[in-house]
Amino acid sequence: MTVRKAWVVAIAALGGGFTFVLLLVVGVYVVAGNLAGGVGGGSVGLAKGAVPAAYKALVQKWGNLCPALNPALLAAQLYQESGFNPNAVSPAKAQGIAQFIPGTWATHGVDGNGDGRRDVWDPNDAIPSAASYDCELAKYVRSVPGDATHNMLAAYNAGADAVIKYGGVPPYGETQNYVKTITTLEKSFAAPVTRVDPSKQAATAITYAQGKLGTPYLWGGEGTPEQGGRFDCSGLTQAAYASAGITLPRVANDQYNAGPHPKRAELLPGDLVFFSDDLTNSRAIRHVGIYVGGGYMIDAPRTGAVIRFDPIDTPDYFGATRVTEDGAKALPTTV
Repeated sequence: MTVRKAWVVAIAALGGGFTFVLLLVVGVYVVAGNLAGGVGGGSVGLAKGAVPAAYKALVQKWGNLCPALNPALLAAQLYQESGFNPNAVSPAKAQGIAQFIPGTWATHGVDGNGDGRRDVWDPNDAIPSAASYDCELAKYVRSVPGDATHNMLAAYNAGADAVIKYGGVPPYGETQNYVKTITTLEKSFAAPVTRVDPSKQAATAITYAQGKLGTPYLWGGEGTPEQGGRFDCSGLTQAAYASAGITLPRVANDQYNAGPHPKRAELLPGDLVFFSDDLTNSRAIRHVGIYVGGGYMIDAPRTGAVIRFDPIDTPDYFGATRVTEDGAKALPTTV
């Protein structure tokens, strides 16, 4: 069955009341195939709510400390390191929101808020320290060939001497993955300045979700046989994109970081749409659905309901993500 026929069957089964949705879904998706663009150009701002409100001003300010850094890159690095958790501790004893090990903090920690103390657990010190350390490393490796930002991140992970020795990002799998991960996640934290590319896998994800219309909701449901093929909201979106070969995190607030964030007027079928009681913090997102056009999504709304079409224009609408394969792969397995 073609994607277009799948849309017709799925929506027609619900009756004529959603015929207009079908027309908009097909029309918008056809247009999507011809779009071009992406994140880039101009100064880098932060996507709506991508950084918790308590840290947004710090990230915006200190992310502009040097040319090799920008606010979205700094946000991506903090998310990769700790998930914005100021109390995080790693197995290697790295501490705080920026995950400094004690020896590095002793040398490179700064008193960012001017209170006379350098506190690794205080984001007002740790975020400025992360930016300062990044820029210090960028300066140290500035004569190394290649991309200055990539070299800076590689120096953060492997040490500046390794970057100098190898004339760029060293041939260490961990370091190469660190650089790729953060520069990919950067796109998720940056406010797009142009329309972003449509996902090639969107049609497959929509078709999957449409095939689940009418299925009863189950809290924690992932569609397994033991669960009777039932889903909760993020279980449905995870399974829909898994059918297209993209692995998403399990919970909605982590799925928000799986790609760039189109504006409401730029939504295309297949975009994930998110809802929250705190419109300033993506970590507070509590619901997700798959946009199908015409102001509607397919979602698994709540206990006692079934997977269905729902409007997205509600007071708790948070924003959207255009899922990309690279964006999903870059997400940390735990945050």
